[in-house]
Amino acid sequence: MTSILDSVDSRTKLVGENRLELLIFQLGTRQLFAINVFKVREVLKVPHLNKMPGSHPKVSGVATIRGHSIPVIDMRQSIGMRALESDPDTNLIVTEYNRTIQAFLVGQVIYIKNMGWDEIMEPPATGRGNYLTAITKLEHEGDNKLVEIIDVEKVLAEIVSYDIGISEEVLDKDLSQHLVNKRVLVVDDSSTARLQVTETLGQLGIECIERLCCLNRWN
Repeated sequence: MTSILDSVDSRTKLVGENRLELLIFQLGTRQLFAINVFKVREVLKVPHLNKMPGSHPKVSGVATIRGHSIPVIDMRQSIGMRALESDPDTNLIVTEYNRTIQAFLVGQVIYIKNMGWDEIMEPPATGRGNYLTAITKLEHEGDNKLVEIIDVEKVLAEIVSYDIGISEEVLDKDLSQHLVNKRVLVVDDSSTARLQVTETLGQLGIECIERLCCLNRWN
């Protein structure tokens, strides 16, 4: 238990140090991809997948992990590439986003890289840019390789329907009146996550100013 708490504490401290950890992996090609380790629960080899009739085309099936049924999403197909073919290097990255647990089907998982936000850059506006939160570079196999950081929230938003409406039971009219025209700074590396927060707070009359986490956006 102590080692687990130490691990959680070390990852929490990264935020205050303007650092993050990225899980680096491939999708059946030599190109490197990454997601933020903060939302990763575990990485494991692909178990048996049960096909679900009527499921989303990007959902490869459902895996039973520790007694729980978890949807498995083909990450390669989700960012506009051809579906990933299963081979010995195929892995599952089990994640938790928006209080839901899902797994992503990926190729070889390389390692975890600790990086500073000053090493993170905005993605290009073309190509797979719609599915990227940022890009970075690192040394891999003797080369300076480009790493594409995937916008997992956007991938999920296209597969899972999220209700961002605020129910009448939660809304307090007196409170809402005090919040009208207030301004809030919304900072996240995912444009989809920023949009979800902005639309939710907008229902309370709050004006949101969006900013990317990249350090060059703050300078």
